[in-house]
Amino acid sequence: MTVVIILTMVMISGTLRFVQESRSGSAAEKLLAMITTTCTVTRKGQEKVEIPMDELVVGDIVHLSAGDMIPADVRILEAKDLFISQASLTGESEPVEKQPQVNQPKESITDYTNIAFMGSSVVSGSAIAVAVCVGDDTLFGSMASAVAGEAAETSFTKGVNAVSWVLIRFMLVMVPLVFLINGITKGDWLDAFLFGISIAVGLTPEMLPMIVTTCLAKGAVSMSKKQTIVKNLNSIQNFGAIDILCTDKTGTLTQDQVVLEYHLNVRGEDDTRVLRHAYLNSYFQTGYKNLMDLAIIRKTEEAEAEDPRLVDLSEHYVKVDEIPFDFSRRRLSTVVQDKTGKTQMVTKGAVEEMLAVCSFAEYGGGVQPLTGHVRQQILQTVDSLNDKGFRVLVIAQKSNPSPVGAFGVKDECDMVLIGYLAFLDPPKESTADAIRALKHHGVTTKILTGDNDKVTRTICKQVGLKVRNMLLGSDLEAMSDEELARAA
Repeated sequence: MTVVIILTMVMISGTLRFVQESRSGSAAEKLLAMITTTCTVTRKGQEKVEIPMDELVVGDIVHLSAGDMIPADVRILEAKDLFISQASLTGESEPVEKQPQVNQPKESITDYTNIAFMGSSVVSGSAIAVAVCVGDDTLFGSMASAVAGEAAETSFTKGVNAVSWVLIRFMLVMVPLVFLINGITKGDWLDAFLFGISIAVGLTPEMLPMIVTTCLAKGAVSMSKKQTIVKNLNSIQNFGAIDILCTDKTGTLTQDQVVLEYHLNVRGEDDTRVLRHAYLNSYFQTGYKNLMDLAIIRKTEEAEAEDPRLVDLSEHYVKVDEIPFDFSRRRLSTVVQDKTGKTQMVTKGAVEEMLAVCSFAEYGGGVQPLTGHVRQQILQTVDSLNDKGFRVLVIAQKSNPSPVGAFGVKDECDMVLIGYLAFLDPPKESTADAIRALKHHGVTTKILTGDNDKVTRTICKQVGLKVRNMLLGSDLEAMSDEELARAA
C-alpha cells in the first residue's frame, strides 16, 4: 500500500509538472512562430533576392530600408539619411546615424558609425552594406553565446537537493543501525530487515513532490494572469528569492518619451520666441523627425491655448528650403517665409557646432556680438543643464539668407543665437512607488543603462535611488572579469 501511494504521488507530481511546462513551452513557441525574418541581398550573378536571415553568409551585399532588422554585423558601403536604433545593444533609445566614411578609433565598438550590428534595426533612410560577421561571430551572437552555457542551478533546486541528501544520509545511518540492533536483540533477522525498510519508508516525505509541484504550478498560473509565461517551474521560487534586481532605465524606469522641459533665452529665462523658432525648424523639416522634434511640436501645440503667438504657425509660414541634418555638421536648417514675404533661416543643433556658426546673440533685449564673455555664460548654462540630466540643443536664426537654388551650407554663418532647448525623458509615475515596494520586500535595485552618467544620476534622484557608485563603459573595458566581479 505504501509503495502504491508513493508511486501515485510521484506520477501525479510528474504529470502536473510536465503538463504545466509543456503548455508554457508551446505558448512561447507559438509566439516565436509568428515571427519570420528575411533580408534582401545581392549575390554574384543574381539580382536582389529575399532570403531567410539564417541563410545569409559573409560577403553578401545587403539592402537596408526603414523597418528592416540588421541581419548580421555589416560594413556600410552607401547610405542615405540612415538612422539605426541600437537600443537592444546599448540600451539607448535615441537612433544613431550611420555613414560609409571610415572612423577614427573609438572607445566602444558600438560607437563606430560605419558599422551596423545584428540585433539593431533601421528607423529611417536606406543603405547598401556588406556582411562581415554572421551568427555567433557577430557582437550580438558573442553576447548570446556568453550567456547560453549550462543554466545555473536555481536556489530552489539547491534547496530540494540539500533536503534530499539530508534524508538519504539519515537513511544510510538509521537503516543499518536499526537492522543490526533489532537483529541482535530479537534474533529475527528477516523481521529486522523489514523493520529497517519501514524506517526508510517512514523517513520518505511522500507528499513533498506533490506539494512542491502544486505550489509552483499555482505560482505559474498567478504569473500567467499578469501575461508572463513561465517555461521552467523552478524559476518561480527564484522570483520570490530575488534580493538584487538589475533593470534598464530607458522605457523601464522612464517613459521612453522625450519631453521638452525648458525653452530658454540666452539669459536662461523661459521665452516663447525660442519655442516658436524651434517649432518652425522641426515642423517644416522633411527628414526623419526624431523624438526631440516630436517633443517640440507636442509642446508648442500644448502651449497654443496660453499664447496666441503660437497659434497656427504652420498656416502663417511656408517652407522655402532646408539643409537636412548630417553627422558632420550636427545641425538642421530650414528656411521659412511669412505672409509679408520675409524669409528667415532657423537652425538647431548641438551646442559646440552651433556656437561655431553664430556671431551674434540676442542678449539683454537686443542683438549683441557673441563675445568671449557671452560665450562663457552660454557654456556655463548648458553645463548646469547637462549636470541636471538634460539634453541641450541650441536654436539660432538669420534673416534673408540666399535665395532658393543658391541656398546651402555656406549660409550657416554669422547667425544670431536666440536660446536653448532642454529635453528630458521623465520617469514613469509608477517607478518611485515600485522601487519603494521592492526595497520594502528586501530587494535592492541596480540600473544597467546605455545612457550617459549625468542623465542617469538625475533620473535616479527623481525616483528615490541613491547613487553611491557608478561604473562607466570605459571603466568596464579596462577591467578583468575578477575586477568586475569585485566592483559589482
